[in-house]
Amino acid sequence: MHTQPKLLALVALLAAGKLAMAAVPADEAAKLNSVLTPLGAEKAANKEGTIPAWTGGLTKMPAGAVRGDIPVDLFPGEKPQLQITAKNAAQYANKLSDGTRALMAKYPDSFRLDVYPTHRTAAAPQTVYEHTLKNATNCKLVEGGASVEGCFGGIPFPVPKSGAEVIWNYLLRVEPESVAYAFRNVVGSADGSVTLATRNDIWFQYPYYQKDGSAEKWSGEYFLQRFITTAPPFKAGESLVLRDGINAKEPRQAWQYLVGQRRVRRAPTVGYDTPDFVASGANYFDEVQGFFGPPDRFQWKLIGKQEMYIPYNNNNLISAKLDDALGKHHYNPDKMRWELHRVWVVEATVAPGKRHAVPKRRYYFDEDSWLLAMVDGYDAEGKLWRTSQMTPFAAPSVPANLVKPVLVFNLQAGTMSGVQLLNDETFRIVPRKPEKFFTGDAVAAEAAR
Repeated sequence: MHTQPKLLALVALLAAGKLAMAAVPADEAAKLNSVLTPLGAEKAANKEGTIPAWTGGLTKMPAGAVRGDIPVDLFPGEKPQLQITAKNAAQYANKLSDGTRALMAKYPDSFRLDVYPTHRTAAAPQTVYEHTLKNATNCKLVEGGASVEGCFGGIPFPVPKSGAEVIWNYLLRVEPESVAYAFRNVVGSADGSVTLATRNDIWFQYPYYQKDGSAEKWSGEYFLQRFITTAPPFKAGESLVLRDGINAKEPRQAWQYLVGQRRVRRAPTVGYDTPDFVASGANYFDEVQGFFGPPDRFQWKLIGKQEMYIPYNNNNLISAKLDDALGKHHYNPDKMRWELHRVWVVEATVAPGKRHAVPKRRYYFDEDSWLLAMVDGYDAEGKLWRTSQMTPFAAPSVPANLVKPVLVFNLQAGTMSGVQLLNDETFRIVPRKPEKFFTGDAVAAEAAR
């Protein structure tokens, strides 16, 4: 009889999603020192040898041109091994996403995949490997997957057991402590014309990866952002500050400065499926960088791992002139690099009691880096509606593979949104700024000057 209150309490906790989901046991974590890479990928080559074994990644800057801290050409002179077009796509359908096949069908005369030899360039600092090993046995999902605990300084779930763990691997992916760059958002119309939405100077900071930090000292904020718009003239001077953290009750804090109002205001709607005003509303805020913000509006189902052709090692593309990088409706296929990699596939569906304009999405994460490569979005009738392409690039000075730009395609409207494009700009790893730089008060003080 005394057990009934305990059972009721357990049921209540489960319903509320409050119970922590356990980390992996030590013997599973030990695989990170043997059959798995230090970040959790399969170390071995695939059976056919078309995906080579991981041998440590790219940790030294290659010779040749650089743009800021990014080498321009990782593999000079390398040629595609294969071209996939609308004519032969059926041969490779099992290694292509729905979105990739849809783009081939929609633009059969211009969209193609140039598939290059696979290079497993993903790497991380030794301290990140050490933290990742600790996280494997310490990090847990809490708040029904809307938050984590016991994590710091590395991939939280290198041996994932759920889709929620994989999306947190992406949110807490390997990053430098601090970066600064300019980016352009562009909008592509159905007629193939491309116009500038905004140009912006931006600063990102990642407290989760601060070298002098620890799980005990970490505040829970993993991402700080501040940018100022420099073009077009009527938007110049607008600014936005974002701070993302693991607090499930207040996962994002945002402040916006509008020149016309000459004041800083809280911006609670900057997130989820709110149209992204930085990109003229051509994409949703949570489509920035593939997925951006808290994961609490979705249920995340781990589908499994498979081999797929994905954009990879796209240093050459992101370093190209914007006019060279973009075609009329998509990236210029002459500049874009695709490779065969193993990816984790995760399906996200809107959680009970929640709402989102895109009720179902499918995400494709590179196993080596946990970076998002592609996203497919489906409407309420289950029809493919949107697809996103990321362009991961190698930054051996960290070392890490990073991702910022994304193209978001509205397949039904025939439009495209290019978000945080680095073309014609410079990406730099910089000393970290004081935490107060990323506050509404700092923006207000700068505006007053």
